[in-house]
Amino acid sequence: MATQRKTSSGKKKMTKKEKAKRRQKKIMILLGEIIAVIVLALLLYFVVISDKIEKTNFSKDEIKMNEGIDNGVELEDVSMNNLQSDHMKGYRNIALFGVDSRKGALGKGTLSDTILVASINEQTKEVKLISIYRDTYLNLGNDTYNKANSAYSKGGPAQAINMLNMNLDLNITDYVTVGFRGVVDTVDALGGVTIDVDSEEQFHLNNYQIGTSEALGRSYTPLNSTGMVKLDGMQATSYCRIRYTAGDDFKRAERQREVIKAIVEEAQKASPAKLNQIANDTFPQIATSLELSEVLSLMDGVKEYKLAGSSGFPFDELRATGTVGSKGSCVMPVDLTANVSQLHLFLFGQEGYDPSQTVKDCSAKIRQDTGK
Repeated sequence: MATQRKTSSGKKKMTKKEKAKRRQKKIMILLGEIIAVIVLALLLYFVVISDKIEKTNFSKDEIKMNEGIDNGVELEDVSMNNLQSDHMKGYRNIALFGVDSRKGALGKGTLSDTILVASINEQTKEVKLISIYRDTYLNLGNDTYNKANSAYSKGGPAQAINMLNMNLDLNITDYVTVGFRGVVDTVDALGGVTIDVDSEEQFHLNNYQIGTSEALGRSYTPLNSTGMVKLDGMQATSYCRIRYTAGDDFKRAERQREVIKAIVEEAQKASPAKLNQIANDTFPQIATSLELSEVLSLMDGVKEYKLAGSSGFPFDELRATGTVGSKGSCVMPVDLTANVSQLHLFLFGQEGYDPSQTVKDCSAKIRQDTGK
């Protein structure tokens, strides 16, 4: 067996294996210190850039909820007598709006062509996504009826949230709004997202890239392959806009959820430095009601979240399409109460949910206007 020799000072001379082990230990300690510095720098950076987040004159005092549902939040204008069930306790519901904004406008006056609700189970960290189809004929939150995407245009995020709460018996108080540029920069900061693209989607994606490029003043790279491909920001945003294939707008909403899922998966693999880059590129281009501490909390737990399911509203078997007078082509809930019952089963596991009287009244009006 090889024995260790002593140096002139009497100390044992380390073998190559021991030197390598010691060097590896030093490297690990150094890496740990570097990561700690990066995390601290990231936290500091959020403090510095927090004033860049657009609030779009949003006030939670404007948010309303239906009587007879569990609000799960404390709002001055909500009576405690209204808290009749608790199946939404432990869930946090956030509205996500994608607006047709090419010049950065994120508030009132822009159409929310993408409307989603992200429901987070705060105990299990499971997240479910539900797309509300933009042409769905609903109460806009002010007892007028039209396509769902017009609520944001008429009254900004507050009215759009009220529209969701009124028609779906939800307790949403927070939102995030993003335009084309924010999606492009997020995907690029993550190094792209992997999506399964067929030949028809490839054709339309490249056509949409022309318009997206002109709107944002950016160059684009044509997509030259199909199958599981890595899309850059311009390509992914254009993929989200495709609706000229089988499934029309229903399929487009599904594509949008696919991209969100891919973004989450990439974010979960990202280093603190890359998350810092995402914040740098994206935060000035979003509007949100979330406070800095809430954003940090969500970012801190990003690796724990699991996408547990996604769907569209109205549900496949409970919807119809057709023209509703001057409102044009609409998606019609058949009927709204049945859709809301299924929604609460999907999001919260609540079987046999009995919608509020407000939802029942909205459902009757929709049936009267549409014949469905």
